[in-house]
Amino acid sequence: MMRTSTHEVTELLVAWSNGNSAALEQLAPLIHTELYRLAKGYMGRELPGHPLQTSALINEAYVRLIEWKNARWNNRAHFFGVAAQLMRRILVDVARHRPRTGEGVAAQHVSLDAAEMMASEPDADLVALDEALCELAELDPRKSRIVELRFFGGLSVEETAEVLHLAPITVMREWNKAKAWLYKAVTSESR
Repeated sequence: MMRTSTHEVTELLVAWSNGNSAALEQLAPLIHTELYRLAKGYMGRELPGHPLQTSALINEAYVRLIEWKNARWNNRAHFFGVAAQLMRRILVDVARHRPRTGEGVAAQHVSLDAAEMMASEPDADLVALDEALCELAELDPRKSRIVELRFFGGLSVEETAEVLHLAPITVMREWNKAKAWLYKAVTSESR
């Protein structure tokens, strides 16, 4: 299978943003693989028996993305950054509405690096990480957005820099500061 260029995806996104419905038909199969990769990454952190499956997460994110009639997609990185943020919100909503295993059981807090590993309470971990990110967003929206794009969106430093109109070195510096802040926030709360 021939690999689709970033430029081709960007052109189709811009055409779709400008009202070309045929562009969406061409775009759907091209973005499916990347949406699947994002969703699989999220679902890989969940325990078996999660109420959503990878395909359901992709479908829900896709439906929400195509419902945005007036969205202006700048490029591929912008689109997948938003898709990653939507997937995170979907999973956090599911986690918040799932019954807990015991009354009075506090959410388990984890570092950003530790979130990559399977945990005993992944729903609680996701909620805790989301709460920490929301707190970070109030203090420093740019750092929070970088975490969303890099960690949840799987974007490279260069793609993140492109979406946020920053220099790659600035993204790297802010990414490191954000990880340190999140680590401190979740470890101090869990004591």
